Amino acid sequence: MATLLHIDTAGEKAMIAFTQNGAILASKENNLSNTHAAFVQASIKELADTYHINLDALDAIVVTMGPGSYTGLRVGLASAKGLAYALEKPLIGLSTLALLAHAAKRSLEFSNLKNLQIFTMIDAKRMEVFGAVFNQAQAITLKEQAIELSKDYMEQLIKQGPVLCIGNGAAKVKTLLTHPSLYFSDLSYNLMDFIELAEAKLKAKNFEDIAYSSPSYLKEFYQKKP
Repeated sequence: MATLLHIDTAGEKAMIAFTQNGAILASKENNLSNTHAAFVQASIKELADTYHINLDALDAIVVTMGPGSYTGLRVGLASAKGLAYALEKPLIGLSTLALLAHAAKRSLEFSNLKNLQIFTMIDAKRMEVFGAVFNQAQAITLKEQAIELSKDYMEQLIKQGPVLCIGNGAAKVKTLLTHPSLYFSDLSYNLMDFIELAEAKLKAKNFEDIAYSSPSYLKEFYQKKP
């Protein structure tokens, strides 16, 4: 188990937290998306000072890599990379879609569905989402990508097994069709999902390259060619 600093600025809410041995030491949220940049560094200092947390004693810095808010992702990753470099700590990147899939494990009413597909999705405007599909073992079966939702798309997915839609893009699916093999969860990921996924990556030494890692925007429009 480890002492970790968690940074999440991928969505409308931002979160800073310190955890140790799987328990929460301190945390703080910000609900104003246009103030995440000012929130992150100030909150890290405030929590560290208030709860007497030594940043040099951290085992790793954890940050959401996306997909999510373009500006938010840049803010979070820049802060995380700066701290990881200055403190000489490893950087752990977490996918927001993988976090949602992990959160879906708490939807116990769906746990007995055979061949369940967990369709994690984040709103990307119009009828588009940033999405990925995972199986019940949390293995990815459809890689992260920008997806234009349609009735036909969902029907083809349902042919492969029941589908659980989770994330803030799931409401769009409800406007397309109803189906006995189509399910929805209102859950979102929380700090415990962060802890479990981050500690698994720490144990596996699955770290990001501090110099070259970049947010997962998923849309070519956002990404400049090198």
